[in-house]
Amino acid sequence: MELFNVIIFFILGTVFGSFYNVVGLRVPRKIFLQSERSICPKCEKTLNWYELIPIYSYILQKGKCRGCQHSISIIYPLIELLTGVSFVLCYWHFGLTIDLIFALVITSLAVIVIVTDLSTYLIPNRILLFFLPWFILLRLIIPVDPWWSPIAGAVIGFSLILVIIVASKGGMGAGDMKYFGVLGIAFGYQGILLVFLLATFFGALINLILLVLGKVTRRSKIPFGPYISLATLTVLFWGEALITWYIELFF
Repeated sequence: MELFNVIIFFILGTVFGSFYNVVGLRVPRKIFLQSERSICPKCEKTLNWYELIPIYSYILQKGKCRGCQHSISIIYPLIELLTGVSFVLCYWHFGLTIDLIFALVITSLAVIVIVTDLSTYLIPNRILLFFLPWFILLRLIIPVDPWWSPIAGAVIGFSLILVIIVASKGGMGAGDMKYFGVLGIAFGYQGILLVFLLATFFGALINLILLVLGKVTRRSKIPFGPYISLATLTVLFWGEALITWYIELFF
């Protein structure tokens, strides 16, 4: 039964991951999701259902369009795989409880932001505004102690990035600032501070690796949203363990 549930959550995750690819690519460009079917961006061939099976279709087609043989971005299957694995971790950590819904909502936002920021360097307001009421509602259903922690988390998350934007004269975007504000409601003041620290660490480490490998330069425009999302997933699954480890180590 346990293995069956894991398989189901992985499959559901890959399917939702495929949908999040569509959302992340179309919403920033203000394309209505039902306005057109998926097409190859190169030859504009309408894709059939068997060309849209998460992960499998990419492998079967060897990462190329069946029509024009144009390479398909590796981002598509990676997002599907990431969502599938994240959904399994949500089930593994929270079980079939109300906390599972909370975890799946956070995971969904994190994955969509990765797609939007990587593809357009934007974190659209309409995506954040869609998830904001869900976080508020779920925090009312699943309260934390102290009760003001989500409010403090939102203020701290928003203010931290605002200070960086002002100090660096635009070194970060307003989308990052609003994203942190929304996440602050979800994680509270302790969690959002950990998200900030981990996002900074991941960003510095990965950018250094990319710089050494020659994939980016010091002047390259690098989106910060994916690092925030990576930190978000880390805190979601292992945040309490990290905070406990830190307290025991230094206090």
